[in-house]
Amino acid sequence: MIAETIALVLVLLGAVLCLTAAIGLLRFRDVPSRLHAATKPQVLGLLLIAAGIAVAFQSWAVAWFLVPIVLIQMATAPISAHMVGRQAYRNGSIDRDTLVIDELEEEPPAHL
Repeated sequence: MIAETIALVLVLLGAVLCLTAAIGLLRFRDVPSRLHAATKPQVLGLLLIAAGIAVAFQSWAVAWFLVPIVLIQMATAPISAHMVGRQAYRNGSIDRDTLVIDELEEEPPAHL
């Protein structure tokens, strides 16, 4: 009974975080904010849902089955967000005036 309650709470919290990520994708106005909403709460939501499933089934086989899913998600979400952000910067979708540090800005060559 306690394990089922813990699993229910974990899955519910994970679902709320995934819903928050989806709402953030629709509501935020600029690319960096949308990328933040798409990666951080979504990955944590998936992690909580996977933990809830592992607690509900109480099986090492299920837990080991979920490990690669979580690891792949944790690896691909930041990489894809980086690629989307980089492309948005290149095609001018990002307002460069709002950037605090612009590490991709081309500096004029220094003359000796």
